[in-house]
Amino acid sequence: MWESIVKYQLGKLPLPEPPETYLPKQRELHQIASLTLDENSIAQLAKLPPLHRDPFDRMLICQALQYGLTIATVDAAVRAYSVSFI
Repeated sequence: MWESIVKYQLGKLPLPEPPETYLPKQRELHQIASLTLDENSIAQLAKLPPLHRDPFDRMLICQALQYGLTIATVDAAVRAYSVSFI
């Protein structure tokens, strides 16, 4: 949500409605759970090597490590981390 709002405000993410309205509706429609950014996930940041500078991607990597999740990405920088991806 955070990155989507930033991209929307910069004009880089066209959406039919503002992201704070559109994205929760789409999550519910597609039965996608929301994942909080908690202290334990953030603590994973201290263990990450500086392979990627994008703070939003690093946040996702931390959450994936903390919760054993898989990231769907084509970003080679994300794939350089020891996280599960498709």
